[in-house]
Amino acid sequence: MTTRTPLAIDKTVTLDVNGSTQRIRMCGEHAGLRPLLVVQAGPGLPMLHEVAKFQTRLHLERDFLVAYWEQRGCGPAPQQDAATVSMQQQVDDLRAVMRWFRAEVQQPAVVLGISLGATFVLRAVESEPDFVKAVVVVSADAQAADSDAAADAFIQEQSRRAGGRLRKRAMKLARPPYTDPAEFQRRTRLLADLGAIERGKSFNGLFRETLFSLIRTYGIAGAITSLRNMNLVQRRMLPELASLDLIATPPRVTVPVHYIYGERDALMPAAIVEGLPAAIAAPASSVTVVPNAGHQIHFDEPDLVRSMTVRA
Repeated sequence: MTTRTPLAIDKTVTLDVNGSTQRIRMCGEHAGLRPLLVVQAGPGLPMLHEVAKFQTRLHLERDFLVAYWEQRGCGPAPQQDAATVSMQQQVDDLRAVMRWFRAEVQQPAVVLGISLGATFVLRAVESEPDFVKAVVVVSADAQAADSDAAADAFIQEQSRRAGGRLRKRAMKLARPPYTDPAEFQRRTRLLADLGAIERGKSFNGLFRETLFSLIRTYGIAGAITSLRNMNLVQRRMLPELASLDLIATPPRVTVPVHYIYGERDALMPAAIVEGLPAAIAAPASSVTVVPNAGHQIHFDEPDLVRSMTVRA
Protein backbone atom coordinates (compact mmCIF):
# COMPACT_ATOMS: atom_id res chain seq x y z
CA MET A 1 0.00 0.00 0.00
CA THR A 2 1.32 3.46 -0.97
CA THR A 3 1.30 6.05 1.81
CA ARG A 4 1.00 9.65 0.71
CA THR A 5 3.14 12.23 2.47
CA PRO A 6 0.99 14.79 4.31
CA LEU A 7 0.75 18.05 2.39
CA ALA A 8 1.96 21.33 3.83
CA ILE A 9 -1.22 22.95 2.50
CA ASP A 10 -4.52 21.10 2.69
CA LYS A 11 -7.61 23.12 3.54
CA THR A 12 -11.22 23.23 2.43
CA VAL A 13 -12.80 26.64 1.88
CA THR A 14 -16.55 27.22 1.86
CA LEU A 15 -17.75 30.02 -0.39
CA ASP A 16 -21.03 31.75 -1.16
CA VAL A 17 -21.03 31.68 -4.96
CA ASN A 18 -23.91 33.56 -6.55
CA GLY A 19 -26.23 32.59 -3.70
CA SER A 20 -25.19 28.93 -3.32
CA THR A 21 -22.81 27.24 -0.90
CA GLN A 22 -19.80 25.71 -2.67
CA ARG A 23 -16.54 24.19 -1.47
CA ILE A 24 -12.99 24.25 -2.74
CA ARG A 25 -10.24 22.02 -1.39
CA MET A 26 -6.80 23.62 -1.76
CA CYS A 27 -3.72 21.37 -1.64
CA GLY A 28 0.00 21.85 -2.23
CA GLU A 29 3.30 20.32 -1.10
CA HIS A 30 4.69 23.71 -0.04
CA ALA A 31 4.02 27.42 -0.21
CA GLY A 32 4.82 29.51 -3.28
CA LEU A 33 3.53 27.09 -5.93
CA ARG A 34 1.70 28.20 -9.08
CA PRO A 35 -2.10 28.04 -8.84
CA LEU A 36 -4.15 25.37 -10.65
CA LEU A 37 -7.95 25.19 -10.68
CA VAL A 38 -9.53 21.79 -11.46
CA VAL A 39 -13.05 21.78 -12.90
CA GLN A 40 -14.72 18.36 -12.78
CA ALA A 41 -16.70 16.40 -15.31
CA GLY A 42 -20.47 16.20 -15.25
CA PRO A 43 -23.29 16.77 -15.28
CA GLY A 44 -23.90 16.36 -11.57
CA LEU A 45 -20.68 14.55 -10.67
CA PRO A 46 -19.01 15.54 -7.38
CA MET A 47 -15.35 16.53 -7.14
CA LEU A 48 -14.03 16.32 -3.60
CA HIS A 49 -14.41 12.54 -3.37
CA GLU A 50 -11.93 12.21 -6.28
CA VAL A 51 -9.18 14.32 -4.72
CA ALA A 52 -7.38 11.24 -3.36
CA LYS A 53 -7.47 9.61 -6.81
CA PHE A 54 -6.09 12.75 -8.43
CA GLN A 55 -3.33 12.92 -5.86
CA THR A 56 -2.40 9.26 -6.23
CA ARG A 57 -2.39 9.34 -10.04
CA LEU A 58 -1.40 12.85 -11.13
CA HIS A 59 0.65 14.30 -8.22
CA LEU A 60 -0.26 17.83 -9.26
CA GLU A 61 0.51 19.14 -5.78
CA ARG A 62 4.23 18.79 -6.46
CA ASP A 63 4.08 21.71 -8.88
CA PHE A 64 0.85 23.56 -8.08
CA LEU A 65 -1.34 24.87 -5.35
CA VAL A 66 -4.33 22.85 -6.58
CA ALA A 67 -7.88 24.08 -6.04
CA TYR A 68 -10.45 21.29 -6.48
CA TRP A 69 -13.80 23.02 -6.99
CA GLU A 70 -17.10 21.27 -6.31
CA GLN A 71 -19.79 22.86 -8.48
CA ARG A 72 -23.25 24.08 -7.57
CA GLY A 73 -25.62 21.29 -6.62
CA CYS A 74 -22.94 18.58 -6.52
CA GLY A 75 -21.86 16.38 -3.63
CA PRO A 76 -23.88 16.78 -0.41
CA ALA A 77 -25.18 20.21 -1.44
CA PRO A 78 -28.65 21.34 -0.36
CA GLN A 79 -31.42 20.24 -2.69
CA GLN A 80 -32.31 23.87 -3.45
CA ASP A 81 -28.82 24.40 -4.90
CA ALA A 82 -29.26 21.43 -7.24
CA ALA A 83 -32.59 22.93 -8.30
CA THR A 84 -30.90 26.13 -9.52
CA VAL A 85 -28.37 24.48 -11.84
CA SER A 86 -28.12 25.38 -15.54
CA MET A 87 -25.36 25.55 -18.13
CA GLN A 88 -25.15 29.34 -17.86
CA GLN A 89 -25.32 29.24 -14.05
CA GLN A 90 -22.35 26.86 -13.86
CA VAL A 91 -20.37 29.16 -16.18
CA ASP A 92 -21.29 32.20 -14.08
CA ASP A 93 -20.28 30.34 -10.91
CA LEU A 94 -16.95 29.38 -12.47
CA ARG A 95 -16.30 33.01 -13.38
CA ALA A 96 -16.90 33.96 -9.74
CA VAL A 97 -14.57 31.19 -8.54
CA MET A 98 -11.87 32.33 -10.98
CA ARG A 99 -12.12 35.87 -9.60
CA TRP A 100 -11.96 34.59 -6.02
CA PHE A 101 -8.93 32.37 -6.76
CA ARG A 102 -7.11 35.22 -8.50
CA ALA A 103 -7.61 37.45 -5.46
CA GLU A 104 -6.55 34.62 -3.13
CA VAL A 105 -3.26 33.76 -4.87
CA GLN A 106 -2.48 37.11 -6.51
CA GLN A 107 -1.67 35.61 -9.90
CA PRO A 108 -3.54 34.05 -12.84
CA ALA A 109 -4.10 30.30 -12.67
CA VAL A 110 -3.77 27.39 -15.03
CA VAL A 111 -7.21 25.77 -15.37
CA LEU A 112 -7.67 22.03 -15.95
CA GLY A 113 -11.18 21.26 -17.22
CA ILE A 114 -12.52 17.75 -17.73
CA SER A 115 -15.37 16.77 -20.08
CA LEU A 116 -18.35 19.05 -19.39
CA GLY A 117 -16.15 20.94 -16.93
CA ALA A 118 -13.88 21.79 -19.87
CA THR A 119 -16.89 23.19 -21.71
CA PHE A 120 -17.64 25.47 -18.76
CA VAL A 121 -13.98 26.53 -18.65
CA LEU A 122 -13.91 27.55 -22.31
CA ARG A 123 -17.07 29.61 -21.88
CA ALA A 124 -15.92 31.21 -18.63
CA VAL A 125 -12.43 32.10 -19.86
CA GLU A 126 -13.97 34.01 -22.74
CA SER A 127 -15.19 36.57 -20.17
CA GLU A 128 -12.35 36.36 -17.62
CA PRO A 129 -9.03 36.13 -19.54
CA ASP A 130 -7.12 38.21 -17.00
CA PHE A 131 -7.58 35.55 -14.32
CA VAL A 132 -6.23 32.64 -16.38
CA LYS A 133 -2.70 31.88 -17.59
CA ALA A 134 -3.59 28.87 -19.77
CA VAL A 135 -6.24 26.18 -20.13
CA VAL A 136 -5.84 22.40 -20.40
CA VAL A 137 -9.02 20.69 -21.56
CA VAL A 138 -9.51 16.92 -21.32
CA SER A 139 -12.25 15.36 -23.46
CA ALA A 140 -14.12 18.65 -23.83
CA ASP A 141 -17.83 18.27 -24.56
CA ALA A 142 -18.37 20.40 -27.63
CA GLN A 143 -21.09 19.15 -29.98
CA ALA A 144 -23.74 16.99 -28.34
CA ALA A 145 -25.43 15.74 -31.51
CA ASP A 146 -22.18 14.50 -33.08
CA SER A 147 -20.98 13.01 -29.79
CA ASP A 148 -24.27 11.19 -29.29
CA ALA A 149 -24.27 9.84 -32.83
CA ALA A 150 -20.66 8.66 -32.57
CA ALA A 151 -21.25 6.99 -29.22
CA ASP A 152 -24.43 5.32 -30.50
CA ALA A 153 -22.60 3.93 -33.54
CA PHE A 154 -19.76 2.71 -31.33
CA ILE A 155 -22.11 0.95 -28.91
CA GLN A 156 -24.08 -0.75 -31.69
CA GLU A 157 -20.95 -1.92 -33.54
CA GLN A 158 -19.04 -3.12 -30.48
CA SER A 159 -22.07 -4.85 -28.97
CA ARG A 160 -22.70 -6.68 -32.27
CA ARG A 161 -19.16 -8.00 -32.12
CA ALA A 162 -19.43 -8.95 -28.45
CA GLY A 163 -22.88 -10.49 -28.75
CA GLY A 164 -24.60 -12.05 -25.75
CA ARG A 165 -25.79 -9.86 -22.90
CA LEU A 166 -24.00 -6.73 -24.16
CA ARG A 167 -25.88 -6.98 -27.45
CA LYS A 168 -29.21 -7.32 -25.64
CA ARG A 169 -28.42 -4.30 -23.46
CA ALA A 170 -27.48 -2.20 -26.50
CA MET A 171 -30.69 -3.13 -28.29
CA LYS A 172 -32.71 -1.88 -25.30
CA LEU A 173 -30.90 1.47 -25.23
CA ALA A 174 -33.01 4.35 -26.57
CA ARG A 175 -31.61 6.36 -29.46
CA PRO A 176 -30.14 9.80 -28.69
CA PRO A 177 -30.54 12.51 -27.62
CA TYR A 178 -30.58 11.59 -23.92
CA THR A 179 -32.60 14.06 -21.89
CA ASP A 180 -33.55 11.64 -19.11
CA PRO A 181 -31.04 10.59 -16.43
CA ALA A 182 -32.00 6.90 -16.62
CA GLU A 183 -31.18 6.57 -20.34
CA PHE A 184 -28.09 8.77 -20.03
CA GLN A 185 -26.79 6.56 -17.23
CA ARG A 186 -27.70 3.40 -19.16
CA ARG A 187 -25.51 4.61 -22.03
CA THR A 188 -22.69 5.42 -19.61
CA ARG A 189 -22.81 1.85 -18.28
CA LEU A 190 -22.47 0.47 -21.80
CA LEU A 191 -19.62 2.83 -22.72
CA ALA A 192 -17.75 1.90 -19.55
CA ASP A 193 -18.21 -1.83 -20.14
CA LEU A 194 -16.96 -1.38 -23.70
CA GLY A 195 -13.76 0.29 -22.49
CA ALA A 196 -14.54 3.85 -23.62
CA ILE A 197 -14.56 5.58 -20.21
CA GLU A 198 -11.56 4.42 -18.17
CA ARG A 199 -9.06 1.77 -19.24
CA GLY A 200 -9.59 -1.63 -17.63
CA LYS A 201 -12.62 -0.50 -15.60
CA SER A 202 -16.13 -1.86 -16.04
CA PHE A 203 -19.10 0.22 -14.95
CA ASN A 204 -19.57 -1.93 -11.83
CA GLY A 205 -15.91 -1.46 -10.92
CA LEU A 206 -16.15 2.29 -11.38
CA PHE A 207 -19.40 2.46 -9.41
CA ARG A 208 -17.95 0.50 -6.47
CA GLU A 209 -14.89 2.75 -6.46
CA THR A 210 -17.08 5.86 -6.61
CA LEU A 211 -19.45 4.69 -3.87
CA PHE A 212 -16.57 3.87 -1.53
CA SER A 213 -14.94 7.26 -2.11
CA LEU A 214 -18.25 9.08 -1.65
CA ILE A 215 -18.79 7.40 1.72
CA ARG A 216 -15.18 8.00 2.76
CA THR A 217 -15.43 11.70 1.86
CA TYR A 218 -19.01 12.64 2.78
CA GLY A 219 -20.22 9.85 5.07
CA ILE A 220 -23.16 7.55 4.32
CA ALA A 221 -25.79 10.29 4.46
CA GLY A 222 -23.64 12.59 2.33
CA ALA A 223 -23.08 9.83 -0.23
CA ILE A 224 -26.82 9.26 -0.53
CA THR A 225 -27.39 13.00 -0.95
CA SER A 226 -24.63 13.16 -3.58
CA LEU A 227 -26.30 10.44 -5.65
CA ARG A 228 -29.67 12.17 -5.30
CA ASN A 229 -28.15 15.46 -6.42
CA MET A 230 -26.51 13.82 -9.42
CA ASN A 231 -29.93 12.76 -10.67
CA LEU A 232 -31.47 16.16 -9.92
CA VAL A 233 -28.70 18.04 -11.74
CA GLN A 234 -28.84 15.69 -14.73
CA ARG A 235 -32.61 16.05 -14.94
CA ARG A 236 -32.20 19.82 -15.17
CA MET A 237 -29.17 19.96 -17.46
CA LEU A 238 -29.54 17.11 -19.95
CA PRO A 239 -32.28 18.79 -22.05
CA GLU A 240 -30.09 21.88 -22.31
CA LEU A 241 -26.94 19.87 -22.97
CA ALA A 242 -28.60 18.14 -25.94
CA SER A 243 -28.31 21.35 -27.99
CA LEU A 244 -24.68 22.10 -27.05
CA ASP A 245 -22.59 23.16 -30.07
CA LEU A 246 -19.36 25.01 -29.31
CA ILE A 247 -18.19 24.59 -32.91
CA ALA A 248 -21.15 26.53 -34.30
CA THR A 249 -20.91 29.20 -31.58
CA PRO A 250 -17.28 29.07 -30.40
CA PRO A 251 -16.06 30.99 -27.36
CA ARG A 252 -13.51 33.69 -28.14
CA VAL A 253 -10.59 32.57 -26.00
CA THR A 254 -7.47 34.74 -25.85
CA VAL A 255 -5.27 32.52 -23.64
CA PRO A 256 -3.43 29.33 -24.71
CA VAL A 257 -5.61 26.22 -24.82
CA HIS A 258 -4.19 22.68 -24.84
CA TYR A 259 -6.64 19.97 -25.91
CA ILE A 260 -6.25 16.30 -24.91
CA TYR A 261 -8.41 13.56 -26.41
CA GLY A 262 -8.45 9.78 -26.00
CA GLU A 263 -8.24 7.59 -29.07
CA ARG A 264 -10.77 5.17 -27.53
CA ASP A 265 -13.19 7.89 -26.45
CA ALA A 266 -16.38 7.06 -28.34
CA LEU A 267 -17.83 10.47 -27.44
CA MET A 268 -15.13 12.37 -29.34
CA PRO A 269 -15.37 11.82 -33.12
CA ALA A 270 -12.79 13.32 -35.46
CA ALA A 271 -15.16 16.18 -36.32
CA ILE A 272 -14.87 17.43 -32.74
CA VAL A 273 -11.17 16.66 -32.24
CA GLU A 274 -10.34 18.67 -35.36
CA GLY A 275 -13.19 21.14 -35.36
CA LEU A 276 -13.18 22.58 -31.85
CA PRO A 277 -9.58 23.89 -31.80
CA ALA A 278 -10.03 25.31 -35.31
CA ALA A 279 -13.29 27.04 -34.36
CA ILE A 280 -11.94 28.56 -31.14
CA ALA A 281 -8.60 29.59 -32.69
CA ALA A 282 -6.94 30.39 -29.36
CA PRO A 283 -3.31 31.55 -29.34
CA ALA A 284 -0.60 28.91 -28.81
CA SER A 285 -3.08 26.04 -28.81
CA SER A 286 -2.12 22.37 -29.14
CA VAL A 287 -4.00 19.12 -29.72
CA THR A 288 -2.88 15.74 -28.38
CA VAL A 289 -4.67 12.48 -29.18
CA VAL A 290 -3.63 9.76 -26.72
CA PRO A 291 -3.53 6.17 -28.01
CA ASN A 292 -5.50 3.55 -26.07
CA ALA A 293 -7.10 6.11 -23.76
CA GLY A 294 -10.81 6.59 -23.11
CA HIS A 295 -12.84 9.57 -21.89
CA GLN A 296 -11.02 9.72 -18.54
CA ILE A 297 -7.59 10.42 -20.03
CA HIS A 298 -6.34 12.03 -16.84
CA PHE A 299 -6.69 8.64 -15.12
CA ASP A 300 -5.70 6.50 -18.12
CA GLU A 301 -2.53 8.51 -18.83
CA PRO A 302 -1.94 10.64 -15.73
CA ASP A 303 1.74 11.30 -16.39
CA LEU A 304 1.01 12.76 -19.81
CA VAL A 305 -1.82 14.98 -18.52
CA ARG A 306 0.32 16.09 -15.60
CA SER A 307 3.30 16.96 -17.81
CA MET A 308 1.12 18.96 -20.23
CA THR A 309 -0.45 20.82 -17.31
CA VAL A 310 2.95 21.63 -15.84
CA ARG A 311 4.13 22.99 -19.21
CA ALA A 312 0.99 25.07 -19.78
